[in-house]
Formats: sequence, C-alpha cells, structure tokens
Amino acid sequence: MGIEIERKFLVTSHAWRTQAARAQRMSQGYLVDSALVQARQGVRCSLRVRIADASAWLNIKSADLGVARQEYDYAIPVADAERMLRDFCNGVVDKTRHYVPHAGLTFEVDEFHGDNAGLIVAELELEAVEQKFSKPDWLGREVSSLPRYYNLNLLAHPYAQWSESERSGD
Repeated sequence: MGIEIERKFLVTSHAWRTQAARAQRMSQGYLVDSALVQARQGVRCSLRVRIADASAWLNIKSADLGVARQEYDYAIPVADAERMLRDFCNGVVDKTRHYVPHAGLTFEVDEFHGDNAGLIVAELELEAVEQKFSKPDWLGREVSSLPRYYNLNLLAHPYAQWSESERSGD
C-alpha cells in the first residue's frame, strides 16, 4: 500500500447502522508490544497480525501520529495468524467493522468488543490529506491524532479503564 491517509472520528449516534452495507468481525494483535506513544524513544513502527473472516494479514505501520502513515499489508495463512495471536501477542483487540457508504466514500465504523466494548469510531481512508468529504450527521469529533484511539493503545489502556474525560473526548 505504501501510504495510508486515514481520518478517525468519534460516532455520535447509531444512525449509521441502517446505512451499513456489510459487517466483518476482526481480531488483531501486535507482535511488538511498544506503544505508539513511545515513538520518541526510537520505536518506528507497529507490527500487527489481523484475522477477518477467512483472511489474515501481517501489517506494518509507521509509528507516526496523525492522518498520513506508511502502511504495508501482506496476506498470510489464517492458521499462521491464529498461532501468532495465541503464541506471540499479549492481547487481542476484537471488533466488528461495519462498512457504511456515504457520498461516494465508505466509512469503516469499528464497534469494539471485550474490554473496549462501548467504543465506536469511524475511519475514512482518503486519497490526499486535504481531500474534502461530506460528513454524515452521525460523525462526531475528529480524533486522528489522539493516541488513545489507536488499536495498539487500546490493548494497554482499554476503553473500560478510561476516565470520564477520556470517554468524552477531552
């Protein structure tokens, strides 16, 4: 893939549910435990294994915060991914990804499970950092640059442990 340009938002209502075209259950873990917030200490990327339906990938993503990040995905056998999640990861993020078309683009609405249940965020992949897009009514505050919303950090500090100010987006 090379560069991923992705914006992440809080979701303010359940109105997106009636617009979802499909959903996919995902489990993912990290093969390197260093949190993105440690990027200043020399951590340059995260290494993730993800299973979605009958497919699996290794994903390498730069540890930069923000909208544009380097990203590479490589398909791997599901059995290998299952073993990696079991043997190499100190936890797994479980979520259902809902694909919600809106104004010619598709929002990926992630509904988290387990220790992150109750957290719902929407992501939108774009062609350019400054690309304009129509915001649906259910889309809330942008959180693209807030590390606590990154999946890697949800393992170390799950939504169930967030304070009220963290949950309200402050």
